Amino acid sequence: MSYTGKSLTKVLLWFVGLLMAAIALWQFCLFVVFKDAQGVRDVQGGALNLWLAIGATAIACACVFVGILRHINQPEEFHITS
Repeated sequence: MSYTGKSLTKVLLWFVGLLMAAIALWQFCLFVVFKDAQGVRDVQGGALNLWLAIGATAIACACVFVGILRHINQPEEFHITS
């Protein structure tokens, strides 16, 4: 893979990872402050927000995991000069 392709995949991983982390935080905040029709906090409500937060967190963690594995598996170049 060319340098440009590697750089684009790295940027894409960063973008998707940060976007999913922001969505996870937003959905978790919606879950925490979920209120029913009367305006009272509902402990049972907001389950969809919690599941969306868990899913977005899993995707963000997968992006970080793939990014770390791609960074570790790069061949090293040794420049020997005399």
